Amino acid sequence: MTAPVTITALRGQQLLPVLDDIARLRITVFNDWPYLYQGSLDYEREYLAAYAATPDALCVVARAGDEVVGASTGLPLLDDGPAFRKPFEEAGFDPVQVFYFGESVLLPAYRGQGVGHAFFDAREAHAKALGRFTMTAFCAVDRAPDDPRRPPQHRDNSAFWHKRGYTRQPGMIMHLRWEEAGHGQVLHPLTFWTRSLEIKE
Repeated sequence: MTAPVTITALRGQQLLPVLDDIARLRITVFNDWPYLYQGSLDYEREYLAAYAATPDALCVVARAGDEVVGASTGLPLLDDGPAFRKPFEEAGFDPVQVFYFGESVLLPAYRGQGVGHAFFDAREAHAKALGRFTMTAFCAVDRAPDDPRRPPQHRDNSAFWHKRGYTRQPGMIMHLRWEEAGHGQVLHPLTFWTRSLEIKE
C-alpha cells in the first residue's frame, strides 16, 4: 500500500530545495512511453533552474512521506522559448495572455488517485490568481498509432484532458529534439491543447 500523497505548490525559487528530486523523477518517468526520453541530470537541472528563476512560475509537488513522487510545472508563455510562442502567434493568439503548462510526471504507483486533477487545479488557480491570463495551454508528443513500441495496454490522456476542458489544436504544432532510447537524437512533433480561463467551473 502506498503512502498518502500530499500536494504542495512552490513558486519561483521555492523550487530549489527539491530541484534535484524533480530532475531525477523527470528522467525516470519520461524514459517510458510515449516520450522514450534519455535524459541527463545536468540538462534537467538547467531546465528546472529556468522555472526557479521565473517569479511567476509554479511547480506543484506531490510527496508520499518525504519522497517526491510527482511534479507539475507552469509559467507565463512569454517566459518560455520562442519555439513555444510561435504556434500561438501564427494561430492569432496573444502569447501575453497564455499561461503555459510544462510537464506533469507521476510515478505509476501513485496514478489513479486524483493527483493529476490536483496538478491541473493548482496550476489553473495560479494562472487565474495572477490576473492577466485568458488561456492555459500545454503540448503533448504525437506518436503513430501503429508504433511497435507502444505498450499493448497503454491509454493516452486525451479523455482526461477533454474532461478538464482542454481542446486539441491540430494546427498548432511545434517540434522538439531529444535523445530517444535506441534512436539517438530525434525531432518530435508536439501538438498544443488549450483551454479558456473564462470557462465556468
